[in-house]
Formats: sequence, structure tokens, C-alpha cells
Amino acid sequence: MGKMIYLDNAATTKTAPEVVEAMLPYFTEMYGNPSSIYDFASKSKEGVTKARGQIADALGAKREEIYFTAGGSEADNWALKATFEAYKSKGNHIITTKIEHHAILHTCEYLEKERGAKITYVDVDENGIVKLDELEKAITPETILISVMFANNEIGSIQPIKEIGAIAKEHGILFHTDAVQAFGQVPINVDELGIDMLSSSGHKLNGPKGIGFLYIRKGVKIRSFVHGGAQERKRRAGTENVPGIVGYGAAAERAIRTMEERTAKEIQVRDHFIDRIMKEIPYVKLNGHPTKRLPNNVNVSFQFIEGESMLLMLDNYGVCASSGSACTSGSLDPSHVLLAIGLPHEIAHGSLRMTLSEETTMEDADFVVDKLKEIVSGLRAMSPLYEDFIKKQKN
Repeated sequence: MGKMIYLDNAATTKTAPEVVEAMLPYFTEMYGNPSSIYDFASKSKEGVTKARGQIADALGAKREEIYFTAGGSEADNWALKATFEAYKSKGNHIITTKIEHHAILHTCEYLEKERGAKITYVDVDENGIVKLDELEKAITPETILISVMFANNEIGSIQPIKEIGAIAKEHGILFHTDAVQAFGQVPINVDELGIDMLSSSGHKLNGPKGIGFLYIRKGVKIRSFVHGGAQERKRRAGTENVPGIVGYGAAAERAIRTMEERTAKEIQVRDHFIDRIMKEIPYVKLNGHPTKRLPNNVNVSFQFIEGESMLLMLDNYGVCASSGSACTSGSLDPSHVLLAIGLPHEIAHGSLRMTLSEETTMEDADFVVDKLKEIVSGLRAMSPLYEDFIKKQKN
């Protein structure tokens, strides 16, 4: 096996060298607890403050609107559960979509079953874009929150966030977006887009794992999620993960600084990937919007074969890819996202997600597509379904 070609950057990314460099001193030199009052600890506090500013600047937000968490899932849980508790005197209705990450969907299920919430799951079109008319029709006097992801983690479709923000504002409803995949990949300004809360995770943009944040617009009445000390302005207790926070700040600053050049390259390689696959492999479908998609996302379904078989065979060639979200990779069920955009089970099972990085080259793309052609052809040759299909085509 030659070099590894890593195409699972939606699952996690490599921590950038400059991010690691920024973090290192906070493990061994400036290791003080930022809540302590002596001078040594102030170095840690300064690191946290700087990172908070770097992230706020990346969003067009204020420093005091950034609250650090242990990751995107915690931030999603916090946004939904704490909003429900804080605003339940106004109503108990939350609107979301059928293609959200499970951190949103499972939290909604909990609120519905255990807390008496009413949840509306809005449909998406065949490209995975939320139906705005259906979303607006779902609003009731009891609606307190709309939560729609910025960009889908599986098929890469980018939602009309500005329009959703305007609908929410018009009806006096809070708007939360899970931007775990989008932050650092597309420009985001929370004021321009009308976002009240936003979740993100460091390891999706060349930062460390185990760190995330929740942006909470000033004035949003949201309660503490973790109780204990007075950290994060008394809203999220627990000694701060200083190295992680510093690393996330450095990663956010890097992502914004390099975004234009980096994503332009990713789009070029992504489109080459898609073009070759669609032209050279028969009976394949591109999943997600053809243009309104994340710069690094390729998601395709191959008829008559199983995605897991492709993954194992690609792995033999040193290619790391995915059949969907890493959080559900152990599941035998087809992706809820692919089913929501109208794919039948048998086609959804043959899906492959490849998510690129700035290091992915045209040569990498060509190698993978060449191997995919061999793999798909070989697997179909063993498929009774494909054999029956070809016989019917000939008759």
C-alpha cells in the first residue's frame, strides 16, 4: 500500500501544526487555572480571552457572546434544552428538519418524550434544502425555537440561513443553527444572517478534539447547562480546557485567513471528483445540491452495491472515506439524510461520502476514481440485482 489518502474530513481533520504550536505552552509552561487570581494563572486567562476574541471576530460576534463547550454535540444539547426550559412559559414548540445531526434529533426526541415539547420536523427537497414555505407554515403561537443546520454533514447542502433567520425574526422566534460543518468552510456573519445561537466544534477545522463553542446572542435568555463554578460567565461550569480553547482560537483565525484560497482549491478538486464519477461510472447519483454545497463534500450513491464493501476495498488502497456520518458508522440502517431526500433504501445503502482537505490533490482524486471504477465494476459483477437489471435492459 502506498500513501494514505484521507477523505473523511467531515468526521475529523488533522490538527494544523500552527495550532499545535499555539497549544503546547499551555500544557507545560502556562498551566495555571484561569480562575485563580495570582499572576501565573493570568497567562492562562489571557490565552482564553484571546481565543474568545479570535472566534468572535470570525463570526462578526462580540467576545461575551462566545461560550466554550466540550464540542458540537454539547453545544447543540445546550441550545435546545436550555432554550426550552427558559422559554417554556411562552410555548413548547420547536421546529427543526429531518436531516439534522443526531445531536439535534435525539435531543428533540428527549424533549418530546421527557419534557412535553412539541417538535415539527420539516421536509427537505431532493437536494436536501429545507422547504421555506413548509417551515413558515409550521410556526404556531407556541413556537419558541427554529433549529436548522447551516450545512449538512453527509451531503454537504448549504441551507438558506439568511432567509430562515428573517422568518424567525419576523415571527419573534429564536433561531439556532448547527454550524459544525460550515464554520471555517463558508463565510458566516451572525448579525447579517439573523442567527441567535450557533454551535461549532474545533476538530472540524484543523483544531483539537474535545472543544467547541455555543454562540449566544446578547439578550437571549438561556440558562446554564453545566452547574458548578462561575466559569463562562456563570453559564457553563467547569475548569476551562485552556489548551483546547487556545487551539480552537488559532484554528478559527487560520480558517478565516486561508478560507478563500483553501476553499477555491477544494472546490476545483471536488468538482473534478464529481465530474469523473458521474461521467465514467454508470448508475450513480450525486447526493446534495450540485452547487450550494460545502466546498469539500462529495456524496454519491452507486446502485446495486453496498457502501460498506466499497469502504473496505478503498481502505485496502489506503483511501479513508465514509458511507455517512461518523457518529452512525456502526449502524446497519441507511442514512436518515438520504432517505429524507427521497432515496430508496437499496440506493441509500450504496452511498459513499468523500470529504476533502486543502491537501487533497488532483492526482489523489484521479487515483481514487480509477480505483472506484474497478471496485464498483467488481462488486456489481457479483450482484444478482445488477445481473437481473442488465438482463431486463437487454430485453
